[in-house]
Amino acid sequence: MSLELETQSIREQFEQIIQTEDKLQIKDFLNKQKISDVADLVYEYEDYSEKIIGGMSVHRAASVFKILDLGVQKTIIKELPPSKTAELLNELPADDRTDFLEELPKSAIRDLIKLLDPEEIKITLSLLGYPEDSVGRLMTPDYVYIYEYFTVEQVLSTIRKHGKNSETVDVIYVINEKGELVDDIKIRDIILATPDQRVNEILDGRIVALKATDDQEHASQVFKMNNRVALPVVDDNNVLLGIVTIDDMLWVANEEYSEDIQKIGGTEALDEPYLDIPIIKLVKKRAGWLIILFLGEMLTATAMQHFQDEISKALVLSLFIPLIMSSGGNSGSQASTLIIQAMALGEITIGDWWRVMRREIISGLLLGVVLGSIGYLRIILWQNLHVFDYGIHWHLVAVTIFFSLIGIVLWGSLMGSMLPIVLKRCRLDPATSSAPFVATLVDVTGIVIYFSVAFMVLKGVLL
Repeated sequence: MSLELETQSIREQFEQIIQTEDKLQIKDFLNKQKISDVADLVYEYEDYSEKIIGGMSVHRAASVFKILDLGVQKTIIKELPPSKTAELLNELPADDRTDFLEELPKSAIRDLIKLLDPEEIKITLSLLGYPEDSVGRLMTPDYVYIYEYFTVEQVLSTIRKHGKNSETVDVIYVINEKGELVDDIKIRDIILATPDQRVNEILDGRIVALKATDDQEHASQVFKMNNRVALPVVDDNNVLLGIVTIDDMLWVANEEYSEDIQKIGGTEALDEPYLDIPIIKLVKKRAGWLIILFLGEMLTATAMQHFQDEISKALVLSLFIPLIMSSGGNSGSQASTLIIQAMALGEITIGDWWRVMRREIISGLLLGVVLGSIGYLRIILWQNLHVFDYGIHWHLVAVTIFFSLIGIVLWGSLMGSMLPIVLKRCRLDPATSSAPFVATLVDVTGIVIYFSVAFMVLKGVLL
């Protein structure tokens, strides 16, 4: 409750101060607030977003700007005067600035780069030159490096001199005369060492580095496996280019998660916030998958046409088509979601395909027996309680449903688990084997399995 009161107090104060249009008072108020609270004010009072960012000290304005959504960032940049825009962009960390610029049209990028200082232009163009979604786009050149022959006293002096403008000083990077990365060293080890001790005497050689061309998703996995707050980035010759910090990896993980969720839902990944993306663009993103899924479902109709004679001879079979199709699709969607998540977390790899298949065969059979038994019992109960008459051969219909469900649930589990692995092997995104896609595929094959089982069990009786 106290937090709500505090938040309400900030809003009330802001509403009063913004009405005064006293720039000094506004600046003083905003500079005293937490970064997250100022960001909340930007979202709540979007009409004043330019005044909020423009009214703060440039350093704090940059801290707020970099945590805002892309759509809000674009609005602010459009409304800010060129001089304020220049101050803001020059103050932004190189990696955050690059992350913002790469989302803009090329014409806008050219105009904004002209506002940067010469050194910042050089850095920004360098980062933009790396492939999209590569580590090079995320790295920052703001870090502290030392030479292996430095004494601890020289290291501390270097940190005092250059640490203020660095992204982090938790880890210091050691290079040789060629600029090649030798090792990294924690600030804790430096503080605990004696002043006259040399750096090469306290190195442990356990260096973990990324290449500038590495994929960002791969970098996220490296961070997770090594429990680091920052990692050095090198080129093919092991020359230190910059560092990537954990806050950037958190943004990458969030974007990858959002993209995968959208793909699992059967749509292309949205490049902008949902409420900011134009309706036409949103329709285009969704239409492609819907058309593919619709054409896939048309195959279901084709399969049913193939078995129309069987359906006409035993109309009772048509009652269970929705049950059969949904059971296979649900089991496939479950398996697909579990495998995609496990692959994203690094729990399984392509090489584990046989272990995955073996587990899905067992679990698919067991799940099929459970659902098949429920379907079998349902027919028996409905028939004996006179809820519905399935005909004189109702027991054979029950057997058909029992074995059909076992086959379809097993098939759905196998398809849902193997598709992500096959796509990964083909260097495609596993999230593309989304739940709707798997469900559509299993629907078509489920009809074939159902009527094939029905033909074997009911041949010479109803068929």
